[in-house]
Amino acid sequence: MSIDANPTDANKDLARAYFTAFLDRDEAWWQRHIAPEFVRHDPGLDFAVRGPEGVRRLGEVLHGGVTGMKLPIEEVIAEGDRVLVRLRFQGRHTGDLMGLPASGRTVDIAVMDLFRIVDGRLVEHWALLDNLGLLKQVGALPA
Repeated sequence: MSIDANPTDANKDLARAYFTAFLDRDEAWWQRHIAPEFVRHDPGLDFAVRGPEGVRRLGEVLHGGVTGMKLPIEEVIAEGDRVLVRLRFQGRHTGDLMGLPASGRTVDIAVMDLFRIVDGRLVEHWALLDNLGLLKQVGALPA
């Protein structure tokens, strides 16, 4: 990640870099850029995601259930200490995913992630995923 003189651009770069680090399971990046008090607000999870350790657990769950994961970013908007990222969550459902047994099906859902950044570190994250679409795509609900 490059250091930018414009704090808004630097925040956007940090949010983009989060997804690369998540895909790479880059724990060193998480330790540097995710605050210990970081919290992810996600109504679709049955566990808390707090600090770098929480992100590691989230990674274990998602990488364990989805192979070939991709997170293509479609749009990044920033204002003040907030960055909104609109992206896709894509891959193949090949393992247990939060209680859903492997279906072997392809997953491609919309995601909206809003981050709050303080002093160059992620401190808060609101996540909204198309969980209904996910359930339909893996065969847990009728399409």
